[in-house]
Amino acid sequence: MAGFFKKKTVDDVIKEQTKELRGTQRQITRDRSSLEKQEKQLEMEIKKMAKTGNKEACTILAKQLIQLRRQKNRSYAVGSKVTSMSSQTKLMNSQMKMAGAMATTTKTMQAVNKKMDPQKMQQTMQNFQKENMKMEMSEELINDTLDEIFDESGDEEESDSIVNQVLDEIGIEISGKMVNAPSTSRNNPASSSTSKSDGISDEDIERQLKALGVD
Repeated sequence: MAGFFKKKTVDDVIKEQTKELRGTQRQITRDRSSLEKQEKQLEMEIKKMAKTGNKEACTILAKQLIQLRRQKNRSYAVGSKVTSMSSQTKLMNSQMKMAGAMATTTKTMQAVNKKMDPQKMQQTMQNFQKENMKMEMSEELINDTLDEIFDESGDEEESDSIVNQVLDEIGIEISGKMVNAPSTSRNNPASSSTSKSDGISDEDIERQLKALGVD
């Protein structure tokens, strides 16, 4: 029983109207087909009467044919009107749905605007930007400090390594020169001075430093 008293929605009403309009359109199409059949029969009767020379019958049938064709043309006009009404009903339904969606969207926007404080949001964004800049500056200072600490330590260690390597190279050269040097008599000062002159010179040291990439 509750279903009989249920209130119809707009969609239900439009569906019913659309169904009725489709039924009307089908009935008009059937009537038009019937009129076309009658039109052909009248044309055949007129030709038949014309062959027999019955002018009066031809005149009567011709008038009926004219009325029949007018009625057929009116069926086309009515059918076009029904089709237009169906399209208009569908368009109105679409517009109503669109209006309903816009109303819902408007209510949602109003609720959001009530809860949203533009000034507070602007202040929040400014604070965020400010704190972000502070963080970037702090991070940059920390990175610079760490780079200075590690760079200095690394430079000192690298310098010590280069010096030790240079000394090792020089020591190797000295050992090599001393091994390859000819033996001389202790009593021969000339040979002693020659041995000293065959030692490491400044040019040898500079050449080793340049080979190690040290200016």
